[in-house]
Formats: sequence, C-alpha cells, structure tokens
Amino acid sequence: MKGKVSLVGAGPGDPDLLTLKALRLLQSADVVLHDDLVFPEILKLIPPRIRILNVGKRCAAKKISQEEISFLLVSLAASGLHVVRFKSGDPMIFGRAGEELQALRAAGIKCEVIPGVTSALGAAASSQLPLTLRGVSSAVIFITAHSAASVEDVVWEKFIVPGATLVIYMPGTGYAEVSRRLVRAGVSRETPCAIISRATTPAEELALTSLQKLRELPVLPAPALLIIGDVVQFAACSNASPISTSPPKTGIAHLLPPDILQNLLSECQVVLQPKEPVA
Repeated sequence: MKGKVSLVGAGPGDPDLLTLKALRLLQSADVVLHDDLVFPEILKLIPPRIRILNVGKRCAAKKISQEEISFLLVSLAASGLHVVRFKSGDPMIFGRAGEELQALRAAGIKCEVIPGVTSALGAAASSQLPLTLRGVSSAVIFITAHSAASVEDVVWEKFIVPGATLVIYMPGTGYAEVSRRLVRAGVSRETPCAIISRATTPAEELALTSLQKLRELPVLPAPALLIIGDVVQFAACSNASPISTSPPKTGIAHLLPPDILQNLLSECQVVLQPKEPVA
C-alpha cells in the first residue's frame, strides 16, 4: 500500500507561527525531509521516533539535487510511509513545490499541501512594516534572484510598477548590484529600503536605508529579505511622520446620528468595564 507526502510550510522561523495542522503532521509522520532554512527550534518539535533528513540546498552548496529529492519522496511514499516535506515559509512561494508535486502525481502518490506563513509576511509583521498602505502602495511584488545565475540575469524592468512594494527573497550578497540595477531600471535612488534578516526569531536584524545607500550596508545573515518601496518609511523603528488620525469624513461616526453613536459607545464602555471580583 502506498503512503503519502505532505508538503508543509514551516513559516518564517518562530515556532509559534507554525499552523496546528503542520504541527500535527510533524508529530505523526514516518519521516521528515526538511530544508536548511527551517530553524532548529522548529525541528525540536518533531518526536525522536521520527526519522529526519536534511535535504537543503543552501547558498549553492547543494547536498542533494532537486531531482534526487523528488525521487526520494516518491520512493519513501511508495514504500508505504507518510512523508512530510518540510519547507521554510510557504511551500508554494519559491519553495520548489511545483516540481515535487509534478513528480508525485506522475508516480501516482497521494499528496497534500499545508500552507505556512511566507517569509515576507512574517518579516513585515515582526518589523511592523505594512506591505500595502492606502495612498502609498496598492500592490506587492514577490521576486527572487536565487533562481538566476546572478542578479545581472534578472530583468528588473519587468518588476518596476508605480505604487507597488517590491519584496526580494534571497537577495544574496549582491546588495550593490541590486541597487545599481534597480536605479538603472528607473527606481529613485531615494526609495526607502529594508533588509530583514532571520525574521521572527530572537536573532532578527533590521536595517533601514535608501536604494542609493543600500550598497554600503554590510551583508546580513541569511535568510534575509529585501523590501523596497515607500511603505518602508512606516516601519516601527523608522522616523516617518505618523499617518493622520483626524476623524474620518465618512464611516460610522459620519453616518450615525449623535444620540445613537453615544448610546453605542456607552454600551461598549459597559461591556469593557472589569467585573467586580466575587467575594
């Protein structure tokens, strides 16, 4: 009887961001194949009885090829095992999940995908950096230079969209080249940038700069993300001017008569008042 393969997202690094379903599968699988970027604290959640294999391909130092990983998944599942393919972030975003799913389907292996918090969303949340903001950015573009031989192979012009935030996964060590290429593609040198390293973990680092000065930054430890766009100025530690908090011209305060609005507020205050302790 054939087993099955679960492609599971590990999230950006904080074990508390792992989904309940991901945790349940990790604790019930027969074998777990994980990437290098899955943080050790998350791997500690896997019971000792389960076999764990590192099949990472980090920083071009490939321990195993993608074809060999797919073959291993098929072989283990074909022998009747439940295999968890454990990937950093979300499996469906720069996680090579498509190639593995194709191999599994071709072999007639049952498979499922369990989403995880992708690194961009984890990094944005931990640094309180909104990827979209009304009047500033209405779109987000995810890109990776990792699949190219170098940043020179990326056609940057395709990804330059006015009013959009650009998130570069795995920017590598070529900050200066990324800066130069984006400026050449038409992005202003003064565009705010953020590098977030090891997001959502105790070792997280955040560096804020401009596209022009990006080339001067020291390379932060992987995994790292590069976020480019005007929204960066609204990160928690930036010196951006606060967004206006003046009363809205539309909305509930504008639509409801003053007496009804006052009654609603009074009811909310009653609900939120702490209860008297029971003697």
